[in-house]
Amino acid sequence: MTVTLYHNPACSTSRTVLNMIREAGTEPEIILYLKTPPTREQLNTMLATSNQPARTFVRPKGELYTSLNLADKSLSDESLLDAIAQHPELLNRPVVTTPLGTRVCRPKELLFEVLSNAEK
Repeated sequence: MTVTLYHNPACSTSRTVLNMIREAGTEPEIILYLKTPPTREQLNTMLATSNQPARTFVRPKGELYTSLNLADKSLSDESLLDAIAQHPELLNRPVVTTPLGTRVCRPKELLFEVLSNAEK
């Protein structure tokens, strides 16, 4: 199974999910999204395969989130994805993509929805 992890090694949840993937016997493709941000097209695909709202992909912490007024519930999915594309630090992590779909793994247990061989 192909597994892609959009990863930030400074994030404990991201590190935990990476370990969970490896414990399931899979070595994921690791994308350090702060160095190699997902394109707008990739963000669209992630959202389309996630079964999660676009707002889930936005990290709701930090000055940038506040200054861009991303808490505004009237913002469209397109606006939220545009913000992430322009400012990759806004991507909530970790994001895992497999043939079963995409999940923002917060909480980490959401990994089980897209990684069939992971132990719960």
